[in-house]
Amino acid sequence: MAKKIAMNNILLISIDTPGDVAKQIAARVKARRLELNLTQEGLASRAGVKFATYRRFEQSGEISLRGLLQIAFALNCLDEFNGLFAQKQYQSLDDVLKEQDVKRKRGKKNE
Repeated sequence: MAKKIAMNNILLISIDTPGDVAKQIAARVKARRLELNLTQEGLASRAGVKFATYRRFEQSGEISLRGLLQIAFALNCLDEFNGLFAQKQYQSLDDVLKEQDVKRKRGKKNE
């Protein structure tokens, strides 16, 4: 998500990198863990991930997708992942028909 900051009538746009987003997710997981009064070791155990893996995740945001899903399951947040890359929601039948005309079966070959 881009952050917009206005300074002296100049609009600065800061675009988060995948690493930034990973760290933000890790921070939210940590906050949720603390809300539930769990230790790092306790959550790692509940999630079925190694303690060292979980500790590295909180510090750096680095973890496998499977590990992240296991943690989300342990925190009862797995449903939030179902919305990722979901199909587009249409506003009208015309939008659906326009999309049907350009729907691709596969990606372009590299040029």
